[in-house]
Amino acid sequence: MLRFERGGTLNAQNQGAGLAHLRLGTARPLDFQRLRMGGNVGTDDLGPAGDEFRRRETLTGETAGQKPLRHIPQWTAKRSGLVHVKPLCQIDKAMTLAAPRVRKKARPAKVVQKTAARKKTVRKRAAAKPPAPREPAPRAATLLAWYARHRRHLPWRARPSEPADPYRVWLSEIMLQQTTVKAVGPYFERFLARWPRLQDLASAPLEDVLKLWAGLGYYARARNLHVCARAIVERHGGAFPDTEDTLRTLPGIGAYTAAAIAAIAFGRKATPVDGNIERVIARLHAIETPLPAAKPLIHAHAQALTPARHAGDFAQAMMDLGASLCSPKRPACALCPWNDACAAHRRGDAETFPRKTPKANGALRRGAAYVAVRADGAILARVRPPAGLLGGMMEVPTTDWTHDFDERDARAHAPFKAAWQRVPGVVRHVFTHFPLELTVYRARAAAGARPPKDARWIAGEDIAGEAFPNVMRKAIAHALGG
Repeated sequence: MLRFERGGTLNAQNQGAGLAHLRLGTARPLDFQRLRMGGNVGTDDLGPAGDEFRRRETLTGETAGQKPLRHIPQWTAKRSGLVHVKPLCQIDKAMTLAAPRVRKKARPAKVVQKTAARKKTVRKRAAAKPPAPREPAPRAATLLAWYARHRRHLPWRARPSEPADPYRVWLSEIMLQQTTVKAVGPYFERFLARWPRLQDLASAPLEDVLKLWAGLGYYARARNLHVCARAIVERHGGAFPDTEDTLRTLPGIGAYTAAAIAAIAFGRKATPVDGNIERVIARLHAIETPLPAAKPLIHAHAQALTPARHAGDFAQAMMDLGASLCSPKRPACALCPWNDACAAHRRGDAETFPRKTPKANGALRRGAAYVAVRADGAILARVRPPAGLLGGMMEVPTTDWTHDFDERDARAHAPFKAAWQRVPGVVRHVFTHFPLELTVYRARAAAGARPPKDARWIAGEDIAGEAFPNVMRKAIAHALGG
């Protein structure tokens, strides 16, 4: 019910303040724009006053305190509703209209209990498992700061205040393919001393290049090095191209080498990814996909980290990090500048990354090697075919290397007729795709013996300077030592 509260009968002096409030429950302001007066409110109207406010005449133009309500008859104090004895009243500005409070329907006890239990469980879980802190991301600036203090001093690297030499960068990157820094160092120094400029290397005979390369392995790199040097002189006037795309058009330069030269030598925003960088990225993100399938994902992560400026220093910093702290075995995670951002370090299994697909071991190949020694100490040697394994390198005569080699027929394949004697033991060597075992046969030749076709005698003191690959040096040493 709507109730007008007042202390006494309204008179002419206090009509403006007589109807102080209409209250029931929580009060709300009376909206005169929406209420319209219906009929007269009489003493028999016992229903809620809200039922009598029907929409007909909008109260506009004057405020409630300025416009009197007409046609309100006298109400008696004995009836529930309005208490007023004067023929006319005036609504005060403070008059309010309140709606009755609606009570919600009580829920069943079981539902209440289940809801309470569910809320309690949620609170317990939240208390037991606080939200995980946001993992920090690796920052290029952090690694560059570490690199400024701990960079390796390598013969092909420019000092911090000096520009990089593209020729040195290119030469070192070709040599470092599949080869350790320790092994490359002496070869790099010898090449640079023999051919200090790109033009010098391009004009050198291939035989000399192969001789100086002998022992470094993967000899196709030496042939490509020589061909590439000539291509740069012929196509680009002896100046290295400075973009990845152009560099990749040169012989022997693939995606990695092009990116390394562009970044290190020319400061281009490029991302070379070698074995060291693969290991760093795989551990940073705990990449479960095994290599080589993970290579595209690893490159994408490395590319996202590469800064626009100092890309060359960043690439070398990644290489140094992988070669020193983030080593394949027993990584020094406590000293790593990125250990707070490394997912594998947080897991505690950094050494297990990167994941690798087990390599299928190549089937064993076998063959025979023939070391003919002339009376003056010279040995018989020949050049291998230019294409294929060990192409263009020197060798002592051998049979084909096959899975089904029959040693009983070995002497029939000797380069010339002689008393070939089998040297006890075998020479073992492992290539990238297969292991090899060679049975070595030795024979003596007269001082004036002529070499067979496509072969020549090499003086004993010149053997070290010839382009013999390691497997051939093993065979010669086995024959001469036996």
